[in-house]
Amino acid sequence: MLLLINKYLSRSKNPAAGDDKAMPPPANGAEREYMCIPGCVPVRVKRGTTVSSTTTTTTTTARTSRHNFVKSAASGLFPGAQFTNHESLPAMEEAYAEFVAAFPQYAGVAQADAIRDGEYQHLDRHVCLDYTGINLFSHAQMNSSVPSTSVTPPASSGAAWQPPFFDIAYKSTSLRSQVQCGDDVAASAAGGGGIGGAVTRRVMASLNIPDDEYAMVCTANRTTAFRLLAESYSFQQHGKRLLTVYDYESEAAGAMAESARRRGAEVMSATFAWPGMRVHAADLRKKLLRGRRRGGGHRRGLFVFPLMSRVTGARYPYLWMSAAHEQGWHVALDACALGTKDLDTLGLSLLRPDFIVCNFFKVFGENPSGFAGLFVKKSSLAALERSVIARSIGIVSIVPARRWSLHDGYSTELDHSRSFTALADPTAAEAEDLDTTSSFSGPLSGTLIALTLKNVPEMDVAEENGHSPEIREADSPPPPVEEEKGGMEVECRGLDHADALGLIAIGNRLRCISNWLVVAMQKLRHPQSEHGKPLVRVYGPRVKFERGPSLAFNVYDWKGEKVAPPLVQKLADRHNISLTCGFLRHICFSDKYEADRAAVLEHMSAAVAADGGGKRKDAGGGEMGIYVVNASLGFLSNFEDAYRLWAFVAKFLDADFVEKERWRYTALNQKTVEV
Repeated sequence: MLLLINKYLSRSKNPAAGDDKAMPPPANGAEREYMCIPGCVPVRVKRGTTVSSTTTTTTTTARTSRHNFVKSAASGLFPGAQFTNHESLPAMEEAYAEFVAAFPQYAGVAQADAIRDGEYQHLDRHVCLDYTGINLFSHAQMNSSVPSTSVTPPASSGAAWQPPFFDIAYKSTSLRSQVQCGDDVAASAAGGGGIGGAVTRRVMASLNIPDDEYAMVCTANRTTAFRLLAESYSFQQHGKRLLTVYDYESEAAGAMAESARRRGAEVMSATFAWPGMRVHAADLRKKLLRGRRRGGGHRRGLFVFPLMSRVTGARYPYLWMSAAHEQGWHVALDACALGTKDLDTLGLSLLRPDFIVCNFFKVFGENPSGFAGLFVKKSSLAALERSVIARSIGIVSIVPARRWSLHDGYSTELDHSRSFTALADPTAAEAEDLDTTSSFSGPLSGTLIALTLKNVPEMDVAEENGHSPEIREADSPPPPVEEEKGGMEVECRGLDHADALGLIAIGNRLRCISNWLVVAMQKLRHPQSEHGKPLVRVYGPRVKFERGPSLAFNVYDWKGEKVAPPLVQKLADRHNISLTCGFLRHICFSDKYEADRAAVLEHMSAAVAADGGGKRKDAGGGEMGIYVVNASLGFLSNFEDAYRLWAFVAKFLDADFVEKERWRYTALNQKTVEV
């Protein structure tokens, strides 16, 4: 039975609100009038109506299941144990046996391990916890698709485009024009569109985004997509606002805020309650209601909402999107932190945001280059303006790879990407300090990951800035592409694997691993301290059924001093584990936790500089927050990945671990890591 989402939220206590409809009710009253079914959105039960026994049973079973999950995680993993020495950790086989005993549902997703063993064998050599986004191709597919030296395609190739090699070509056009005239989706709908149309069709089918309702526009990366939307949105009309929901320093959100502020918008941000980093509901309700809603269909502004924090793993209710729509906001869903199948939910099928941003990379753990997708709801096109600035921001087309290709520093990692204009200028690249904290499952050598780019004459930014990127000849051209009447097909095994596993299986897998990791981290204690000081502090949700697959944490020495996050990242990289760093912000403290404020907050610029990151352009000196280490699990992450991270972090229980690593690194004639 299809459940209709609640559109009539409880009235605000402020009678002056006029025609403003109120926000979601507080949690203490929600349980009586709202039900939440897994994979769905909260729905309202009208007073006086009788709920069917089927619905009651489903809700009760779901609540019981979640309670049992949390209970198993909290009490069934290492009961009563504390580990004060990295050598005292149980062997991986023993830990895994206890893990599957506590989480029997994990055994039901063995298909994911089979896919990993057959298609992603490189993941056994390096633990990749620094990827967020959607994987297009498999490692085996990439390696088997060796460019052919023959000019004639194999007879068995049919209409399938086998090699996962493509370029991106920059286009000088505005977002509104791209959606209206000649976008790849329109071309692919007619059965053509070449590689761009084929990729678009495959992506939208996997994400369950209807092409008759949305148009997909490709951009160079996530930051470019956000800037493009900010430069195109009608902020200058009727005093519109920008409201974002990020508990961490996001380069993409920062670029959007800068553009919106320059165009006259008032910029606001949600705040997050310490220590669980939940959205401060009362504050967000107030900001959604800020400013009287004008008549005539005018909107308050743009509400940018991620369903999950990329850094802490905190999840946010779908209902906020519904509330924002009801209060006259356009809604942009940031889906870059979500997994491949997370968009395939009933909640999003009912709540169609006006804009959706997704991030795509080529191969998980191997090749982070790719592009971002900005999906524009066609009925919301009127909210966009034609912008001269937007024409040069970075709309791209996906085109066949050429024999001659440009190689320049380019990456689609969420918050360490730079616009192509900045990358083309070597002085700008130096100022941006590109490799301060970012890593892509490989040594932190300072070498930028390169993405093959097609040189477009009218957008030759590199030449205009007097910078000539390295131009080299590929070993051999890719096989010619065949097309049939029905259009070209693209084999994206990464998407195929996610489709085969499905939303529930992937969710169960990541839920079990991430909660085990939280419990395991909390079991590490320093032996020298009288009461066993914790080695690790986890930020955001602890053991929780709804927590996302990202973990924010810091490591502390036996004296209680924080180990610099970039140092933890670099040492992890030496142990074949790739992590990232982030900066938590917009944190609010209730009276109960006011004493924690001075103890945990630090200035962003000071934290980055002290930890070896140097001065960063986006590091505001007055911004307060927490510099943290971040680990993000992907749909192919397994228990061994989590165990290897845990075993590495446990090495910090040795008070001399950092000094030993420095000596070993220096002995190998490597650059000394500054502490």
